[in-house]
Amino acid sequence: MQDAYIIAGYRTAVGRSKKGGFRFTRPDDLAITVIKGLLASVPQLDPSRVDDVIVGNAVPEA
Repeated sequence: MQDAYIIAGYRTAVGRSKKGGFRFTRPDDLAITVIKGLLASVPQLDPSRVDDVIVGNAVPEA
């Protein structure tokens, strides 16, 4: 097993679940926005060096 590194952490904006501004936005569209922001915030990181990305949902709607 190789070493693992956490280089940054981001989150999406917060909105109400059923009537909020993201109700028609797909979760993967939100995730790509976060990933692009992470890559932009660490310009010295070559994106081709990223092997895995772990995305979580801390507060799913009920």
